[in-house]
Amino acid sequence: MKPLLRRQLRRPRQKKFRKPTLKFSPTAWSKLRYLRDLGPSEVGAFGISDPEQLLCVQDIELVSQRCTEVTVKFDDAAVADFFESHSDAGRQPQEFGRIWIHTHPGSSALPSAVDVETFERCFGRCDWAVMCILARNDSVYAELRWRQGNVLLPMQVEIDYSQPFQGTEFQEWEYEYQDNVLIEEHHLSHAQDWGFDEPTSLAEWNDQDRMQVLEEFGAPHQPVRETGNASGTNWQDRCTPRSTLDAQHSGELP
Repeated sequence: MKPLLRRQLRRPRQKKFRKPTLKFSPTAWSKLRYLRDLGPSEVGAFGISDPEQLLCVQDIELVSQRCTEVTVKFDDAAVADFFESHSDAGRQPQEFGRIWIHTHPGSSALPSAVDVETFERCFGRCDWAVMCILARNDSVYAELRWRQGNVLLPMQVEIDYSQPFQGTEFQEWEYEYQDNVLIEEHHLSHAQDWGFDEPTSLAEWNDQDRMQVLEEFGAPHQPVRETGNASGTNWQDRCTPRSTLDAQHSGELP
């Protein structure tokens, strides 16, 4: 067979799919981990983006919410105030209202059935939106929803050290948590808001509903990557340990 004909009969090479990347500044990532570890429940927030890089999160901002070990419910009035304040500051909705972030108290960052339903219901009419989940063991999951064509793309998550970033502000972050997060233990008083009627206790659920909600306590998901120049130092080393902060609050340290 002639070489030219052989080349013509070859199957075309498939292009390798490259996942889109959700980036966090070291400060934003530090804040997200700190908020996650302040309590036993899930915590939800909006990611504030760089106007020039909408998939680069520069800050994490809480709104008033009720949380359990398996759900987060934002207060409608608080969300409206959040959008109004950022709009008044001259920001566009895609800079502050498209990246939904929340934590899982378990070891898996995979979205539960409740997460999927909430993402569809609250962000389904946006041109694009991102759901990002951080689990207790630092496993992370992120997906980009593109309304045109109803496309869902898995994302990789990176901590970006290539841009300047601010230091940690543990005390301010804790005040923000205390002002906005109300933990509801062992029951879901807002069941109807999430698309199905749950009993007041996990023990009372049928097997199917229990598996849907507790699936997040499975295997870990993908790790977080670090990019840019971290000067050979893990980002955690840049943060004041929580024990030191507690000692400062108690007056044991100057």
